[in-house]
Order: sequence, then structure tokens, then C-alpha cells
Amino acid sequence: MTLAATSLRWSRGGNLVVDDVTIDPVPGETIGLLGPNGSGKSSLLRLLAGIDGPDSGTVTLDGADIRRLGRRALARRVAMVGQHAHTEVDIRVRDVVRLGRVPHADVFGRDDGGDAAIERALAVTGMIEHADRMWRAMSGGERQRAQIARALAQEPEELLLDEPTNHLDIQHQLDILERVAALSVTSYVALHDLNLAAMFCDRVVVLARGRIVAHGTPAEALTSDLIGRVYGVRASVVENDGTPVIRYHRPNSEAGRTYAVGSAGTTGA
Repeated sequence: MTLAATSLRWSRGGNLVVDDVTIDPVPGETIGLLGPNGSGKSSLLRLLAGIDGPDSGTVTLDGADIRRLGRRALARRVAMVGQHAHTEVDIRVRDVVRLGRVPHADVFGRDDGGDAAIERALAVTGMIEHADRMWRAMSGGERQRAQIARALAQEPEELLLDEPTNHLDIQHQLDILERVAALSVTSYVALHDLNLAAMFCDRVVVLARGRIVAHGTPAEALTSDLIGRVYGVRASVVENDGTPVIRYHRPNSEAGRTYAVGSAGTTGA
């Protein structure tokens, strides 16, 4: 058992943004949350993290409603990285990562094993050589990796990532997602890049206007018809060693002119 959602509905500002969403992952799966802007990906992650409460339905952790769990107990199991991280305090990267250990410290601030967890998190994200740099001196991509390291330092069993490849160059996009997929945790990852989702996710959940419109393995869910209906673009899907590769057609282009857009960049065909 792990972090699951049952019949979630949630409205914001009078608009229904998550509509009857049920997800029951296998422990250790990497689940890609896909869909265009405004489809409900970030809102669903906030519900799964317990940041917001649903209007109806439940989020459960090992079968228990997370609303009955204390914030500290939940934080020991579930870590989330949002799209944006801001701070007015200029601190070292190592201290940013150390914040992930707060749920594990006792009332005196002691945290046995905390230093080792921080070092492992820095290593996994490739940030050891940046550990003593100041936050404001970091690029957007480096800050993103530091935030992922902070989440990993929590030693979570469930990891929620909202567009973790934002600001990262291609090499670090591939590196971070490969490392996340290799973790023995259940991961929910909101992504825009369908090719990255196809490469690294065990299953994908495609959202449109807050509802699930497709789910399954990337090969099952990411069809040209589905991409056309949800994203409003023409695409061809081919298989490469069992992994679907999406090639997008330029609007109003001549027949057969396609572009592969994703982790490998944009190339004409």
C-alpha cells in the first residue's frame, strides 16, 4: 500500500479543477501526471501532499486518510517539490537540503543519521560540489536540483515532483529523471514533456479539465489520437525498443514534415 487517491474532487474560485480522480499505484511506481496547462496536475499534487483538502474523496497513505495523520508524521513519509522555490535569506545549498531533515529531528533538534542522509541526497542530485555555494549564486536549474535534494533528504517513501525538469538542460533532465525512476519510492511526477514521460514513467495519467482521460503504460496511453484530443496538436507515435516516441507535426506544414520535440531536442525529419 502507498499514497493513493479515491474519487477526488476539488474546486478553487468556484471552478472545479480536480474532478473524480482515482489513482491506486503499485508501491515503487513512477507515475507521470500529464496534461496541458490548467488540466489539474499541480492541484492534484497539492491534494496528494495534504497541502489542500479535497471537497470530496480521500487521499490515503497505506489505507489511512491523510487528514487523520499529523503534519510531522506525513512529512516523514511524503516529500514534495513545487515548481518554484523562493527565499529572501541567502543560505548555503547544504542548509537548504538540511531543511528536509526537520521532520526527523527530536524536540532538541537532534537527528541521528541526518548528515548521512544529506550527503546521499546531494550525491543523487549531483550537487555535492555545490553544497557550500550560496543560494542566490545558483542558476535556476541548480536551485531546482537543490530542492530535489532537500526532498530526498527527507528519506520519503512517496515523492511528489511538480515539473522537476523546469530550468534544467537536457543532460540534467535525463539525469534527474533516471535517478528518480531508480529510487525505491512511489513517485508522482508532473511533466509537460511526453517523451520524457515515456522514457522514465512506469505508468502515466493524462488529465484534461481536471478529469482522467487516459491512464496506463506510456505505450498504452500515449497514442496519436489521445495527443490530438488533449493537446490539440497532430502527432505521430512510433516505438523504439518498447518505448513510444512522439513526433509532432508542424501546423500547416507539408505532409510528412514532423519534428521530435522532447528530451533530445528538436530535429526535422
